[in-house]
Amino acid sequence: MNIHMKISLLAIISLATLTACSEPVDDRQKDATLAGKPDLVLPAETRITNIKQLSFGGQNAEAYFSYDGSELIFQSTRDKLQCDAIFRMKADGTNVRQVSSGEGATTCAFIAPDNHSIIYASTHLGGRICPPKPDHSRGYVWPLYDSYDIFRADPEGGNVVNLTNTPGYDAEAVYSPKGDKIVFTSVRNGDLELYLMNPDGSGVEQLTNDTGYDGGAFFSLDGAWIVWRASRPTGKALSDYQALLADKLIRPGKLNLYIMSLKDRKPIQLTDNQAANFGPYWHPDGEHIIFSSNLADPKGRNFDLYLININTRKIEQITHYEGFDGFPMFSHDGKKLVFASNRNGKVKGETNVFIADWK
Repeated sequence: MNIHMKISLLAIISLATLTACSEPVDDRQKDATLAGKPDLVLPAETRITNIKQLSFGGQNAEAYFSYDGSELIFQSTRDKLQCDAIFRMKADGTNVRQVSSGEGATTCAFIAPDNHSIIYASTHLGGRICPPKPDHSRGYVWPLYDSYDIFRADPEGGNVVNLTNTPGYDAEAVYSPKGDKIVFTSVRNGDLELYLMNPDGSGVEQLTNDTGYDGGAFFSLDGAWIVWRASRPTGKALSDYQALLADKLIRPGKLNLYIMSLKDRKPIQLTDNQAANFGPYWHPDGEHIIFSSNLADPKGRNFDLYLININTRKIEQITHYEGFDGFPMFSHDGKKLVFASNRNGKVKGETNVFIADWK
């Protein structure tokens, strides 16, 4: 999805085709499938250590910690699945189990802070099979399926409850660390905007209203702020955006990061470049945000993880893999980082979930 609608996994994988990197490439980067035990940490990756691969084969991404850090929820296309389903596993990669029905397409799952429920988006009310892929005669575009709605379920996927039922795309939902609110993306008012709602789907409030895509929001650890990615097209880009949106499509491109206090509700732009910056997540200190970007690759295909200081706007490159690194999330104690990557893939474009210690 999601650079995601939360950015679609398949879209990201396509964008993440291997190209030259901004850093020198050593033999370990050129061959990620070395015999024996692969070295998953590259020499320049001094902020992370003890990387462990948690998934093997298929397409796996958007892995997010439970509040206590003991479990992960993620989306995966594997085995006989034709599109993404939602899975859970322990943070060490064991006890993997599917928690969505396998009907329709699913995306953007999250575990409630009390671990009493999960949320995710699904198209299953629109049909049991995967929705059709978009027609790429208009270039590289993502679909905004009308049948995507947000659902709540028990921790292991039972007792599914529909939280949204407005026409059009509703997805990209996450809980506040306090468990009192859910932030999500919807096209219900004609544009892709951010909304807040209560955990039962009531009390919907619109947070953004500037023309362009707003999505992939996450709360700060204290629940007082959100961070998200947004496009603000102008001129021909605006006309293109609006024409595609009318046909329930969106074209990935320039995305910048924004933050907002939920008290003041005034968007603050963090990045201002021509890159695709997405997948932002707060560090527990409330002063740094980790995100994925192709800002170091003139061709726009190589995505690495970066850390930005929200006060100074200083950006530090975290990963240096020549391929795709994205969808990062810190554990709430700040000691662990989980992310998705093409590194160590057995076939080109394979994406897996990795966990590392944060230094």
